[in-house]
Amino acid sequence: MSHYRSNLRDLEFNLFEVFGANERLGTGPFTEMDPDTARGALAEIDRLSCGPLAESYLSSDRNPPVYDPATKTVTMPEDFKKSYRALMDSEWWRLDLPDELGGAGSSPSLRWAAAELFLGSNPGAFLYMSGPGFASILNRLGTDDQKRWAELMISEEWGATMVLTEPDAGSDVGAGRTKAFENEDGTWRIEGVKRFITSAEHDLTDNIVHLVLARPVGVDGVGGPGTKGLSLFLVPKFHVDLATGELGERNGVYATNVEKKMGLKVSTTCELTFGDQEPAVGWLVGDVHDGIAQMFQVIEYARMMVGTKAIAQLSAGYLAALDYAKTRVQGADLTEMLDKAAPRVEIINHPDVRRGLMLQKSYVEGMRALIHYTAAWQDKILMAQNGVEGIDLDMAERMNDLLLPIVKGVGSERSYELLATSLQTFGGSGYLQDYPVEQYIRDAKIDTLYEGTTAIQGLDFFFRKMVRDQFKSIFYLAAQITETVKGEAGNGQLSAEREMLGKALEEVQAMVGALGQWALASQENISEVYKVGLNTTRLLMATGDLVIAWLLLKQAEVAIAALDSAASDRDVPFYQGKVATAKWFARNRLPLLAAERAILESTDDALMELADESF
Repeated sequence: MSHYRSNLRDLEFNLFEVFGANERLGTGPFTEMDPDTARGALAEIDRLSCGPLAESYLSSDRNPPVYDPATKTVTMPEDFKKSYRALMDSEWWRLDLPDELGGAGSSPSLRWAAAELFLGSNPGAFLYMSGPGFASILNRLGTDDQKRWAELMISEEWGATMVLTEPDAGSDVGAGRTKAFENEDGTWRIEGVKRFITSAEHDLTDNIVHLVLARPVGVDGVGGPGTKGLSLFLVPKFHVDLATGELGERNGVYATNVEKKMGLKVSTTCELTFGDQEPAVGWLVGDVHDGIAQMFQVIEYARMMVGTKAIAQLSAGYLAALDYAKTRVQGADLTEMLDKAAPRVEIINHPDVRRGLMLQKSYVEGMRALIHYTAAWQDKILMAQNGVEGIDLDMAERMNDLLLPIVKGVGSERSYELLATSLQTFGGSGYLQDYPVEQYIRDAKIDTLYEGTTAIQGLDFFFRKMVRDQFKSIFYLAAQITETVKGEAGNGQLSAEREMLGKALEEVQAMVGALGQWALASQENISEVYKVGLNTTRLLMATGDLVIAWLLLKQAEVAIAALDSAASDRDVPFYQGKVATAKWFARNRLPLLAAERAILESTDDALMELADESF
């Protein structure tokens, strides 16, 4: 039996009933992917994800890849190879590709719905499948020869990596010391060591194409300090004859270590050494020195992916816990606890178990809605770029930028936190490998660290997505939430929850205002910026809860309308659950934002003034 439990019904609810993908699919750049085709694709992807793709998830954790330091190669588990081959043979990875690269004409919203299924089933396999997606970016940014590389990456199904982090620099990308020296033939020689590189060595594909940030040496006007001095290079594992696609000699980039990790063990996390034994030859992407901007196109995709992965694993954990709670018989009903002869009941009847399940359900469904809301903006961006009129491209791009740190930061933090609640539902059994939740927790922790830690997401959220944006997108989001607060949909059933949402909006707006005042004051007294730094993560998480509550209420409005229009008997419990979830979250989570605001507004510099020795 597969470990994986999907929620195709909720995916389709978000896509077609809440966020209107049916109105976008079959039109503009998505002409080849109409709603019926999309539904069929999701059904097939669901079968693959619950079947052969999921089969190696548990075993590849117990028997992870083997690294040979003598040959600097990795041997992958055989059963994982079968799952990966099933994924590649399905060719659903073509959803990510543009038409000119043999893509399926998918919208981003359909892509991310499919990604949840893949990532919940076997996230390691999805990470190794990155080659075609990276090829799409290289095709967009690269020279004619690099576009040929992109074609080969797709036709030959090669792997790919994003290579940023260095041992001493960590998250401080601008401190990277890997160097690039220009050769007489226009190629570049890369020298240095990178660390924590996902999928950098394996035997799943014949070649691996690395996209590497390095600092040019000896070139006027480039290669200075910080991130702006970095350029992006294409560095393959094997050289290639671009005319024929045949592999040539080994390039001088090797995996000199594979990390031993807490979780996601099937995904190789490598140290890469460039130019140690022989030259590591690369090509400047696009023949322009614009590395950090180019790499951010990869990073933004990766942050959306990480948030989706986290939410997918929480969904699987919640559904496993729900199934267990419905079947595990233990204890009498609380109303009969004094009757020693009272019948034992399924644990879903116990109040605290039910509270924990609703806590999981509300965040799973609210954060899934967050993914789909963000993806809908990505649909609009692509449509506007392809000439569809009536879309404010500037605001669509601003909103996508604003939402990405919420997707990644809030999605990863809440998912890891609440998977512990999923495990708790199982009691002591959840701590055992008899059930998959203990692995979900280990595999999900990396999501709070991948592609910028939560602290980095909080700083990015305030300083880049608010201050640098002149608060345009956050004001726009607040206006959208206000429309719901003042709305009347739901036949009066949601009036109390709308009032709570309005109050929560005021709390978050006040938090934004306080941070804005401190940021402004820091221009005269620089230490005021510490107050901002002490609260950016708090603001990120609070905004996440506000947006989740808002999207749950929007779902409840749709559900009430469906119930009023005689929903099918099979769908009635589903829609009733949507209404109950929105109400519960508003009543049980939104009031906490008042305390978060009070804590934030009382911030002083005492913590920053405390001597290091006092910790």
